[in-house]
Amino acid sequence: MNLQGDRFRVLIYSHDTFGLGHLRRCRAIAHALVERSPNISVLILSGSPIIGNFDFNPRVDFVRIPGVIKLRNGEYNSTSPQVDIDQTLAMRASIIRHTADIFNPSLFLVDKEPLGLRGEVRETLEMLKERGVPLVLGLRDILDDPAQLATEWKRKNVLPALSDLYDEIWVYGLPQICDPIADIDLPQSIRHKTIFTGYLERNAPEKPASVLAETPFDEPYLIVTPGGGGDGAAMVDWALRAYELEAAPPYPALIAFGPFMHPETRAEFARRAAKLDNVKTMTFDANIESLIQKAAGIVAMGGYNTFCEILSFDKPAILVPRTQPRREQIIRAQRAQDLGLVTMLEDDGVRDARVMATALRHLPQQAAPSDTVVPGLLDGLENVNRLAQRLTAQGASPVVSLASRQG
Repeated sequence: MNLQGDRFRVLIYSHDTFGLGHLRRCRAIAHALVERSPNISVLILSGSPIIGNFDFNPRVDFVRIPGVIKLRNGEYNSTSPQVDIDQTLAMRASIIRHTADIFNPSLFLVDKEPLGLRGEVRETLEMLKERGVPLVLGLRDILDDPAQLATEWKRKNVLPALSDLYDEIWVYGLPQICDPIADIDLPQSIRHKTIFTGYLERNAPEKPASVLAETPFDEPYLIVTPGGGGDGAAMVDWALRAYELEAAPPYPALIAFGPFMHPETRAEFARRAAKLDNVKTMTFDANIESLIQKAAGIVAMGGYNTFCEILSFDKPAILVPRTQPRREQIIRAQRAQDLGLVTMLEDDGVRDARVMATALRHLPQQAAPSDTVVPGLLDGLENVNRLAQRLTAQGASPVVSLASRQG
């Protein structure tokens, strides 16, 4: 293992084909590692086209690998029209492998995809395994409907990697909300290396770098956020139509479209919002935590990062989850509603504006997440730090769960 004297290096891989979820999760983990451990530095490998829009701690850096786009049919295209997908994937795999070779990490953390996009991380995993570098797979609380996930993992042939390459699997959630692999036929050896950390707590920066992070209203407001925005048009339209009613909700709204919402869709929403005195809009702010912290309530789709922010800032929330192409969001929203953490509005295709208006009217009086006691709910970053410190200092070894472990 590379100990660099008393300094440790953590390499994080995030495939980032779409949206903000993977990048923001990896960034939160990287910052927590360096802020609590002065002897650790982190390098993030990411395919996100907007990673440069975010601020990073001086001991956190990133390598931008060529981007790809996932199509509706499940296939991938290169974001560069001059380079075909096979060439792009070859470049990505080469950059990942050579970066890991030179960076020589003390710990390699892979986000969500056990073998990376189209297996691009396999050679890197094998190389680092031979060096004795601890290998960790990090999973969000819910990946998809278990039947769909089982089919996907079988098609990608990930079980040998889970069994033979990875030392630990960290689930950034709690089993009482969801165990993402509970209903998948896996060997006990894989279940025994699975650790539930709790959710990853978020904090607002003390001095937001962006002007947009300033309070947009002089009164309590609601924030409507579809995350990255690429698939959030229906939710934003539903909320906006509620404000277009004659009996509009009493609290003003800030709508954050997200950087990946289609430009024409975003422009049409902005045009409609401009006619309303109680609605303001913005495209994207890397410091959206500051805006969420100041809001009286949140309307969101139910992605992992937004859910962490709802819990962290203890905000009453309405979730309008998507059901395609994955059922991740609706499973999370249903489980959270059952526990009393949020309210869910299921998209019935009609999206009655009066239903949304009623929910928005009641949102600020809704119970806050902290009214429901869930032990270890936001212990994720603390436990990730403890797990990483042990692995970097001692190498891979049998583990005992720091939070609730099932199986």
